[in-house]
Amino acid sequence: MDNATDEASAPRTIGFWGAWSLTVGVMIGSGIFLLPSVMAPYGLMGFSGWVLTAAGSILLALVMSRLALRTTRSGGPYIYAREAFGDLPGFLVIWGYWASYWIAIPTVAIAFVGYLAVFFPALDGAPIAQAGVALGLIWLLGLVSLRGVREASLVQLAMTVLKLLPILAIIAFGAVAGHVENLPELNPSGAPFISVLATTALLTMWAFSGLECATIPAGDVRDPQKTIPRATMVGTITVAIVYIASTAAVMLLVPASDLANSTSPFADAARGLGPWAPKAIAIGALISTAGCLNGLIFISGQLPMAVAIDKLAPKAFAKRNAGGAPHFSLLVSLVLASALLLANFSGGLIKTFEFLLMMSTVTMLAPLFVSALAELRHSWASARSWAIIAILASLYSAFAIYGSGLNVMMWGVVLLLVGLPVYVLGRQRAATMSPDPAG
Repeated sequence: MDNATDEASAPRTIGFWGAWSLTVGVMIGSGIFLLPSVMAPYGLMGFSGWVLTAAGSILLALVMSRLALRTTRSGGPYIYAREAFGDLPGFLVIWGYWASYWIAIPTVAIAFVGYLAVFFPALDGAPIAQAGVALGLIWLLGLVSLRGVREASLVQLAMTVLKLLPILAIIAFGAVAGHVENLPELNPSGAPFISVLATTALLTMWAFSGLECATIPAGDVRDPQKTIPRATMVGTITVAIVYIASTAAVMLLVPASDLANSTSPFADAARGLGPWAPKAIAIGALISTAGCLNGLIFISGQLPMAVAIDKLAPKAFAKRNAGGAPHFSLLVSLVLASALLLANFSGGLIKTFEFLLMMSTVTMLAPLFVSALAELRHSWASARSWAIIAILASLYSAFAIYGSGLNVMMWGVVLLLVGLPVYVLGRQRAATMSPDPAG
């Protein structure tokens, strides 16, 4: 009865555009600025992968939107898993999911430093300076989230709008100044269609990671049962259109032979706009990366809070400051992310860091798979059409997890097993502190 007391009393400061910007801002990070080059070797047939992953992501967005109709509580996939399958599955989902966020934070910060070197070449080959800048960015944006939910939401919306402007400019420029003769062949790789489809789908499906982000801070969203489904669907469709249209625009503007070897395809595509354009694109990449990082930090604080509200984690994680921010949850996430960043720059744990990064991808996908199963359980007897959508969404997310490789999946299982002692200790502490079975 008292599980959501603190959450219910918190002011709801996130509206539709704030929730939309969280979805779009986390999905569109640094990867979009390299994807046209990555896709170039597969020619026009590579768009089959985009279509498949966009369709699969929209199915998952439908599932998440449907599940969001049933609750006003923060936690997203954790809430859906716990309500459908119980405490332990819910805890394991949130454990791996939370880890994926604080692992992703230093990774995105490092990408930001890479783009910053365009303006400050001295950063190249200076690992201590790179680490300092990345660490400073993490804590600067961490302070934004610590200040309050409203402030973090406003910064996220502003960064999302700003990051879309250069991308939309390239799309428009490609539409009016692109040349069809620049387009690659239909299938330059010569591989069978199914092989190209599978390869390009695996390359592009990671671009849609984060479509569920609007579901997580439900306790801070105004009219969440209407706002979250709309923001999730509109955000996912927005990203699908932007990804496909921008890839096509760059292919129209950059000859196929050049595009396949480009390390900055958007900057190359922008050269026709003038000598200032490549640096404008680099600024856009910085904003895009920072916006993604801001969203990751914000969400990393929301996840432990949702578990603590259910007394499956220490109650300190559930406490909010005057701005409504779960300050202890945020601080723990920021400290873990900072430690991982410093470990990466020490030079001794780089391969471990790479493993953790791959595990981050899997643990971001696993909650979507479990969410699809939760919707299947809800709808199987009462809404067969939704059950079919849930089956298709679960198959797509299982395919995405399988595509990460057996080695990565095994390490993902290890990460989940590490969470079991934490769960047992949390349950024991909750039992000693709260004997009321209704709690």
